[in-house]
Order: sequence, then C-alpha cells, then structure tokens
Amino acid sequence: MAEFIAQNLAPIMFAALVIFLLLGYPVAFSLAANGLLFFFLAVELAPLAPQTITLSWPLLGALPDRVFGTMSNEVLLAIPFFTFMGLILERSGMAEDLLDTIGQLFGPVRGGLAFAVIFVGALLAATTGVVAASVISMGLISLPIMLRYGYDRRLASGVIAASGTLAQIIPPSLVLIVMADQLGRSVGDMYEGAFLPGIILAGLYAGYVALMALIFPKSAPGLPQEAIGFREPDGSRGVWQLGVLVVFSGFVGYYVLSQTQTKSGADFVILTICVATVVALICALMNLMLGARRVVISAVLVAALIALYIALHRTGYESLALLMEMILAGAFYALIVGLLEKVTGFRLMSRMAVQTTFVMVPPLLLIFLVLGTIFIGLATPTEGGAMGALGSLILAAIKRRLDNNPNRFNWLLVRQATEATAKLSAFVLFILIGARVFSLTFYGVNGHIWVEHLLTSLPGGSTGFLIFTNVLVFFLAFFLDFFELAFIIVPLLGPPAEKLGIDLIWFGVILGVNMQTSFMHPPFGFALFFLRSVAPKVPYLDRVTGKRMEPVTTGQIYWGAVPFVIIQVIMVAIVVMFPQIVMHYKGSGVTVDPAAVQKSLDNILMPGLAPGGDGGLPGLNFDAPKSP
Repeated sequence: MAEFIAQNLAPIMFAALVIFLLLGYPVAFSLAANGLLFFFLAVELAPLAPQTITLSWPLLGALPDRVFGTMSNEVLLAIPFFTFMGLILERSGMAEDLLDTIGQLFGPVRGGLAFAVIFVGALLAATTGVVAASVISMGLISLPIMLRYGYDRRLASGVIAASGTLAQIIPPSLVLIVMADQLGRSVGDMYEGAFLPGIILAGLYAGYVALMALIFPKSAPGLPQEAIGFREPDGSRGVWQLGVLVVFSGFVGYYVLSQTQTKSGADFVILTICVATVVALICALMNLMLGARRVVISAVLVAALIALYIALHRTGYESLALLMEMILAGAFYALIVGLLEKVTGFRLMSRMAVQTTFVMVPPLLLIFLVLGTIFIGLATPTEGGAMGALGSLILAAIKRRLDNNPNRFNWLLVRQATEATAKLSAFVLFILIGARVFSLTFYGVNGHIWVEHLLTSLPGGSTGFLIFTNVLVFFLAFFLDFFELAFIIVPLLGPPAEKLGIDLIWFGVILGVNMQTSFMHPPFGFALFFLRSVAPKVPYLDRVTGKRMEPVTTGQIYWGAVPFVIIQVIMVAIVVMFPQIVMHYKGSGVTVDPAAVQKSLDNILMPGLAPGGDGGLPGLNFDAPKSP
C-alpha cells in the first residue's frame, strides 16, 4: 500500500488540493499547507519510489529563495499600479460622468442604455482592470435608470455583470499580467494578442442586446424625449456634429501616424486612437476659448502655427513637427467652426459633441497612451502602470478643479484607493506564495511529468488538448476564481501546450476568455455577487418618477447571466477557430535592418578605426590583410 501511494503521490496530492478547496479553506493556505504536508510525506516515502520522488530535507531550504523570487518579480508590480489607476479614476466620478453622457448619446435608440453600459464597461475595463469596481459602479449608477425606463430585469442584470467581466480580457488586464507571468511570456505580447478578442467580445454583447431589442422591443426601450438632454437651441440633439468631429480627428490621427515607422498592427491602431483623442480635445478646447466671437484671433493663430510648423519641418525637428500638426489641425477645425457660426449661424460643434469630448477624451487618452507606450516597447508594463497611476491622480485633480467639487479628489479618496490596492495585491501575492510552496513539492514528485503525459496522450493531438483544457477550465470556473485558476491550473497546462506546438500567447488568451466565465457562472459567479450587493432587494420609490419599483431577485440576476455565459463560450470557440485575431502580435514586432545597424556602428567608431579609414592610430586599418 505504501509503495502504491509513493508511486502515485502526484495524483493523490492534486486530489487532496481539490478536496481542501471544496471544503472552503482559503486558497493560499490550502496550497501552502498541502505542499508542506505532502513534502513531509514524500521525503518519508522517497526510498520506496526513488525514480519518482526526488525530494529530500535539504531541499526545504530552497523554499525561502522561491518566496523571495516571487516577491521580487518586477512584472507583478504592474498589478498594484493598474489597480490604483483604475480605482482613482472610478472613485473620482469618471464612471458616473461616462454613463450619463454615453446614455444620453445612445438614449433614444432601443437598447440605448444597454449599449451605453457595454461601451462604458469596455472603457472601465481598460482603466480599472478590476471586475468588482466595474460591476459595482455600473450597478449603482445605471441599474436604477434602466429599471426606471422599463428594461427587463434579466437583460439589465446580465448586461451590467457581463460588461464588468470585460476587465479580464481588455488590456491592461490583471489576469493577462498573471497569465503572461505564469506562461513565461511577454506581458506586452499578451496585451497585444488580447486586444482584438476583447473588442470582438464587447461587440458580441452589443449584438445580443440589439437582437433582444429587435425581437422583444419592450425589454429594452429607448429613453423618452423628456429624458434627453444636451439639446441645441433649435431642439436638435447635435449627434451628427459629433460624428464629423470623430471622422476629422480619426483622419488626422491616421495621417500623423502614417508618417512614422509604425505602419501596422495593434500598436498602430492604439497610437492612432491616441492621436485622434488629442486632436478632438484640442478642437473642443480651441472652440471653447475662441469660437465665433474670436474668428480673427483664430485666423492669426492658424497662420502662426503654419509658419512654426514649416520652420520645424525644415530644420529637421520631425517629432515637434508631428505634434504641431495635431495642434494645427485643432486650431484649423476651430477656425472653420467659428467662421460657419459667424457667417451662417450654423453650429458645427454641438453641445453633445463638446460634452462627449470633455468626458471621454481624458480617460481614453490615458488608456491609449499607457497601452501605446507598452505596445511599441517604449515602456514595460510596470513602467506603463506607474505612468497610468500618476496620470490618474493628475486627471482626478484636474476634474476636481474644473468641477469645483472636493469629492472628486481628496486625501480620503486616495487613502481608500491605496488600501483597496494593497488588499488586492496582498491577496494575489499570498496565493502566488502558496502556489510556489505547492509547486516545489508537486514538481519533486514528478507531478508535472504526470500532467504532461496525461494531457499529451489525449486523442486528437493539439485539438483534443484544447477541447479538454477548455472544458476543464470551464467547469473549474464554477468553484474557483481567475486568480486561483491562473496560479494552480495554468502552470500545469503551459508545458504540455508548448510541447504540442501551441503558441502560448494564443493559449493564454483562450484561457483568459474562458476564465471570464468564472465571474458569470450561476450560482458562484463573483460578478453576480457584486451586482446582488448593490441591486435593490426590497420595493422602493424611484427618486425621479416617484413610482413604486419592484426589487431585482437573485433568480433574475442568474437567468440574465446565462445568455452572456453562452456568448463567452462562443468567443472561446472563435479564438480557437480563428487564431489570427491573436497571432497578429507576431507581425508587429520591431524589425532590425542590418545595414542601418552597420551604418550606425561606423558612425560611432573613431575615424582611424572606421573600415577603410586612413586617419587616427597607425596600424589599425581594418582593411589591412591578416597574417595566416
């Protein structure tokens, strides 16, 4: 019996871990306790299975080094930085402003509020990276409004919960940082590979809402006319003026980026959007400062900027010239807007366009600036996160100044965000330390070889492996959240996947999309718990209409989540069947021209050391024949 246990210690150890987790013990302590318990057992049983068990008492001394190596991992520093950035932006009122403005933009359309929640959910996903913050903020702000105007409770609950889970796949996502670390791959490549799947998933959510609004119009009605704000003096909404500004800014962004070395890939798209948001903000600011009353000043400013641009371009300051192009485009647009309004009375910059620009551009600019610097290799994810954290503080301070509202940014807000960041970071670190203790023993009993043989021998090769692992992760997600899955399961799946020739970035994105379901699975989905905590539990009076509103039941939240879980499973299948939506990251790497490198080296060398040179120190000519 003892010999049988010694020969099969790896599967017994894994089964014991599953039992500990099912009994409800904390994951970090279950991992560590399980690892230490089986370490002692394995050392005692080692003489019975010397080919299987390679553990000994001195190996326990390696444990502090493994723990210290985990704590000194610079890649994981990006987690507290991005968490802090998102919490500052969310608690400073950005989510409320976004939902209000985008809700007004899409309001009259059937399902408009649901579209706004999906759009803002994707935007919050790129800022917070934390599901709890996204779901709770949107649940508090948008759920009462959707119930007020007659949305089906299941649809409203499902949209809010699902949109919050986008924080797990849209960069900069915390789960992608952990996934890249566990698979031994670049966080930047993981971000770039996950960018398109995240956008496509948000589009699938919107497609489902549009289908529901078409088939069941009463489940997702548009806002009534009296609830629509930001109107022009003639009563129009001014939405098409916003479209003109978006097209103009996008064209300028594409033109500016086309003059640089960045020609394709996700980094080109990200940087183009970044430049376009800057141009849109400049247009709105110029129009606000100058407008129709200062057309002459606008014309003089445009002329001065043109002269300065020509001078910079001729003197070789190309970077400043590109920046001047953006400023010049904004000033030119403001001049055209002012001339039209002064001569014809026609407004090309509507209130809706100005409001949407001032609300959306600051967070968009911060997001795409951070992602752009990571994608082009200018900053590591940790450095990009630090820049984002600082940028969020600056944006919150500016927001407080413009709105003259101390609640937008104060010491209490910073302290609360810091405490929440520390709690989440400690949670991740303790799980990772427990996983290190577990893996020390698991690898010592050849557990990795057992898992590799088990998975590589599946019928169907790599296809069978992908099907099995996705089904396994889907069902484990009923009981474990994504951090637990990432630290326990992913390190065991990575080596077999690599041995089967599967690209680990693609594999990581597949698992990332799959792990989103861990937040949506009834009855244990955390996003459902977060929404349940803020959804009305008893009848209440609506503060705007004064009507008696019925509560949202737990069953309605669960049934509302089911269609979105199915959509997430469909998205997993799409990523598996069309790997190019992830693999494009390989085509956007930095290419090196050997001739350019050689030319640069020649310029660096001293004149006498340059090939063929005739100056400098004698006897060091590289063209001189060498003696045999």
